[in-house]
Amino acid sequence: MSFPLLKLDWVGHDAAKFACEHWHYSKVTPVGKLNACGVWENEKFIGCVLFSYGANNNMAGEYHLNQTECIELTRIALNSHLTPVTKIASIAIKMVRKLNPFLKLIVSYADANMGHYGIIYQGGNWIYVGTTKADGGQTINGKVMHRRSVFSKYGTNSTEILRNNGIDASFIKCKPKYKYLYPLTDDMRLKIEPLRKPYPKKTDKGALVVHSVSTPVIHTGEEGSIPIPTHMIENKDTFPGKEIRLIQDGGK
Repeated sequence: MSFPLLKLDWVGHDAAKFACEHWHYSKVTPVGKLNACGVWENEKFIGCVLFSYGANNNMAGEYHLNQTECIELTRIALNSHLTPVTKIASIAIKMVRKLNPFLKLIVSYADANMGHYGIIYQGGNWIYVGTTKADGGQTINGKVMHRRSVFSKYGTNSTEILRNNGIDASFIKCKPKYKYLYPLTDDMRLKIEPLRKPYPKKTDKGALVVHSVSTPVIHTGEEGSIPIPTHMIENKDTFPGKEIRLIQDGGK
């Protein structure tokens, strides 16, 4: 398979918001300070990879780091595309590392509530360290959302206030998420490598099992890794905002 010309560059909040609202299942832009990496195929804007600080104040401290040394990959919001997500994410990681030279660790989560278990991270050789604690969520007009996402979108996650404003809201208990780490320094890799656990894997029946870390990871279908060509649609959405300088392969 031949892949189109891939270009990535930093974009502003408007582009990140556009990508999340159009091409991410949550339809919500993460809160806090963002590093938003825009993605193009053949000069067509297809989405963003977002990194953010501050969503979890304890995230860095868990690994004895300060807030400038740890960042979260919070969104991969992409329209139909041909380039594997693992390649896009790899270039974006190189870019965020160059932009933030003090970074030592990237953290990300796969949302089991959406049927995700982290094939993108497995394909990129991230270190899987287990699941988070089960957390509370909400259904908003029949859609499951994290309470933080609800607050970001509506300004409150109070079920009572949401209902009083005509929103069909209810509290639910969410499944734990799968947690992955990506070390950016040799010292950090040595520190967290002992935490590595076998990757979770989905069986044909949909149940989750684990497989050996040495098992090859070749998956498609989660979060738009490699869309089936016959299912691809023309992107007719216009990229919002001013013209942006394009950089091929992360500026190399």
